[in-house]
Amino acid sequence: MNPAIFDYIMKMVCCVLAAGILIYVFYPSRDTNTGVVKTRAAYLYERKEVVYENLRDLSFEFKSGKFTQADYDGMRLGLEAEAARILAEIEMLESAKA
Repeated sequence: MNPAIFDYIMKMVCCVLAAGILIYVFYPSRDTNTGVVKTRAAYLYERKEVVYENLRDLSFEFKSGKFTQADYDGMRLGLEAEAARILAEIEMLESAKA
């Protein structure tokens, strides 16, 4: 076999292999799992737990000296306001169900 022809065949095989790998890696999958469908109430309960956990963490970090009083008060007020909005919306959704 002529070395030029062999070199050409090897380059073509490498290009086809590279194209196949790129298509395999970047082609979007058809069987994507979108996860569990959440209701608004389930989302709000989950968000409420996250906000409460953030309040606990904030309190702990303030007591350990990571925040000044002014920073702590500002962040706490923001988290408490968010918790109040979440609780109000949860109550509104639950009263609408009944």
